[in-house]
Amino acid sequence: MRRSDFHYELPPELIAQTPTPERSASRLLALDGQSGELQDLRLRDLPRLLRAGDLLVFNDTRVLNARLSARKPSGRQVELLLERALDERRGLFQARASKTLRAGSTLELADGQRARVVARRGEFFELELSTALLGFLARHGAVPLPPYIEHAPSATDEERYQTIFARVDGAVAAPTAGLHFDEALLAQLESAGVARTTITLHVGAGTFQPVRVDVLDEHRMHPEHLEVGATACEAINATRARGGRVVAVGTTVVRGLESAAASGTLAPYSGETQLFIRPGYRFRIVDRLLTNFHLPESTLLMLVCAFGGFAHVMAAYAHAVAARYRFFSYGDAMFLTPSKAAAGKA
Repeated sequence: MRRSDFHYELPPELIAQTPTPERSASRLLALDGQSGELQDLRLRDLPRLLRAGDLLVFNDTRVLNARLSARKPSGRQVELLLERALDERRGLFQARASKTLRAGSTLELADGQRARVVARRGEFFELELSTALLGFLARHGAVPLPPYIEHAPSATDEERYQTIFARVDGAVAAPTAGLHFDEALLAQLESAGVARTTITLHVGAGTFQPVRVDVLDEHRMHPEHLEVGATACEAINATRARGGRVVAVGTTVVRGLESAAASGTLAPYSGETQLFIRPGYRFRIVDRLLTNFHLPESTLLMLVCAFGGFAHVMAAYAHAVAARYRFFSYGDAMFLTPSKAAAGKA
């Protein structure tokens, strides 16, 4: 398949600019990946799509205040967006400046701190700060809202562009399917016998980068740090042993679990993943998927098409546009069961 196969027309007014008043107040489009049947629901209907013994898997990464303002010695402004931290003081950044940054040059930051340009790494720049990177971001960084959200970050964004179970610092974009969950919904699911566990995948700014090649085999994913612990593996294996279903909350969880099971068996994993899931992939671990609506021609939409079936998912997106669903990070959600091909039953 080609990148252009995943294009769809989206009216700009359907791109959600703000979150719903309550996290669990979003709409939910349910897709049966085998029949293509659609149901227009609400996120609060999720408990009736699950059953006792199922397991929800969340991404517990915490979004950093990853946007920074800097100045060149000439006084010209530079906008920085962290892609990922490399160590205590170094990170890979996207940089927007009037002229490209040169290795060896220095940028001026707040509080008299500085950032040295170590080298260019493809489309990113390796910078070394004169102070601890994560601490500086916490004090002086801004919420890294996606480029399609047009307002400046507010206090509301600081709360709502973060899941309620975020605990491990490292992401520069939210695992957005998790944004729909509040304590009341989690309590309702728990009382229904639905268990939960977490993994950690630090979402990078590369998640918003367009696919620049039309032949999908030529695309390379940006590496992202992944931790799948023994506790999560034990919970998943126990769920499957008792006949329960593994429900991934978000595409990052899908990529994380499938990366940890790349050898054929799920096992604890710590390291980077560049797994690119597109139609033709057969899923080893994930039985159900809850996800937001994704950008046209994006790797995230390709993953969803791999899970729910290309024709069914693209038809569901056409329905969502016609039914005026809200799209992208602050938008509505989909709940998908796998196609026969995705589940290895074709």
